[in-house]
Amino acid sequence: MNGGGIVTRTIMLAAVLLVAVPALAQQPKVLAHGNVAAGKQLAEKDCVACHVRRFGDATTIYTRADRKVRTPEQLLAQVQFCNIDLKAGYFPEEEEHVAAYLNLTYYKFKP
Repeated sequence: MNGGGIVTRTIMLAAVLLVAVPALAQQPKVLAHGNVAAGKQLAEKDCVACHVRRFGDATTIYTRADRKVRTPEQLLAQVQFCNIDLKAGYFPEEEEHVAAYLNLTYYKFKP
């Protein structure tokens, strides 16, 4: 491999880390292993349709003033409940992915 290829790969890796590390750093411990991109895909696939059916809007449940979820642990528990309720069949790590995505997008619980 030539020197230019190594430099290009190094720059690309640095760019990925600059994007990924802050997202991971923003997550509370209980969600620290969640993959936000994977969680977004799962949420868009399953959560949005269910929330539209039940509430008429996909995001209202996350943004309402009287929301019930007040901690990262409660958020993960709610995702676990929804997984069971929907019979989505998510593995525990997928539940964490969804919760990490929801936290980063809506809840903003700090580490």
